[in-house]
Amino acid sequence: MNIVLLEPEIPFNTGAIGRTCVATDTSLHLIKPYGFILSDRNLKRAGLDYWEKLKLREYNNLEDFMRQHADTSKIWYATTKAEQTYADVSYGPDDYIMFGKESAGIPEEILTSHRESCVRIPMYGDERSLNLSNAATVILYEALRQNGFPQLNKKGSLHHLKWEN
Repeated sequence: MNIVLLEPEIPFNTGAIGRTCVATDTSLHLIKPYGFILSDRNLKRAGLDYWEKLKLREYNNLEDFMRQHADTSKIWYATTKAEQTYADVSYGPDDYIMFGKESAGIPEEILTSHRESCVRIPMYGDERSLNLSNAATVILYEALRQNGFPQLNKKGSLHHLKWEN
């Protein structure tokens, strides 16, 4: 699975998404320009010691990303403007899920060219959007669930006690 952040602006969100990517064996693709530098302490704080384990790829701009992934399995575009929800579609194990920058989302010119690949998270009332790191986690885990949570530890364990029979 692959998460793509188009021009992310807030280092904490990118750090938290990076941590989620490490915990799920997901690659993170960052498309410049960023609203921060990758050495930002807030990014590192949110990513904790996970950041060094992250499978990270960077791109100079959207055209660079699209050129390098012209033969990609599928790119899903997460947007509050989509007609279908993230649970209405079928994700493949190598798909890409793109999120736009926090202040503006993915440009509508991109969305209208990929109408059938746009997905949204349903929300109550007139709320504009969820936090980017939360939205990425919601959609990523649905995609992983549909693919049987590949390579993920499906059973938790207690730290100090044992489960009773």
